[in-house]
Amino acid sequence: MALDPTPLTDAEYAALTGAVLAAIEAAADRWLQDDVADVDTARSGGLLELGFADGSTIVVNTQPPLQELWLAARSGGYHFKHVQGRWLDTRDGREFFEALSSCASAHAGLPLRVLPPG
Repeated sequence: MALDPTPLTDAEYAALTGAVLAAIEAAADRWLQDDVADVDTARSGGLLELGFADGSTIVVNTQPPLQELWLAARSGGYHFKHVQGRWLDTRDGREFFEALSSCASAHAGLPLRVLPPG
């Protein structure tokens, strides 16, 4: 699928991806605080790992040179580009937060939802 990514400055890319990672961390914190799911987070720069109770991991990683977000889960690896305010999968156009929510739900064995920042 050919996407027409929105041109971003390095600062815009950093701000957008920083907000995405913060939103994911906030969702995982809520799941833990509300006793919904046992999900641990570990962040190092532009890499965020979500650790699940069954020992599985989801990794979200920023890719500044490509201006992409990468998602790695049991179901596979996915690359997302910023298109008109949304992060879309470069293969099928699926929205990042939809894909992440689906992967997190599969890893946790229960429905989980991660919402975009804002």
